[in-house]
Amino acid sequence: MILADVAERVQRLLLSPAAEWDRIDDEGADVVDIYRSYILPLAGVAVLADFVGGAVIGSGTPFFGGLMQAVVSLGAACAAVYALALIINALGPQFGAEDEFGQAFKVAAFFPTAGWLASVFLVLPALWFMALIGWLYSLYLLYVGLPKLMKPAPDKSMTYLLAVIGCSVVLGVLVFLIRWAV
Repeated sequence: MILADVAERVQRLLLSPAAEWDRIDDEGADVVDIYRSYILPLAGVAVLADFVGGAVIGSGTPFFGGLMQAVVSLGAACAAVYALALIINALGPQFGAEDEFGQAFKVAAFFPTAGWLASVFLVLPALWFMALIGWLYSLYLLYVGLPKLMKPAPDKSMTYLLAVIGCSVVLGVLVFLIRWAV
């Protein structure tokens, strides 16, 4: 996926998520390619914006300390995507969903799109709430995408979604704590 493809995917996920999740459902799940071409650029932009906002513009975070936090944050975000994919896949059969790691990985990789994108507002720390709005929209993307890709039993779909949201929030808190532990 080249940068123009990433921009198109982001636009389609944000503006017509149901159709884009259908498109994602039909694609292969090359984990390395998704990391390289999608997760790293988007998560990288989010981390870079946070670094610039904290170490360059805003809160007075020391430059090299902020740089170390950025590197650790990017690694933790990438690890969290993989961990969430494992969780989504492991929980799936309990909710009548497919046991398909590739599909679970695509859910974990693409649902954070809005949050990563909105994190550019962290360049100006006073606009942190805009990043929060993006992360809330990411939950909507999860709401739309999880049932399309994992295909849980209709009567268990909402419970599955809530379980995945809970696990996602826990992983997000862990990423935050790891970032600040540096």
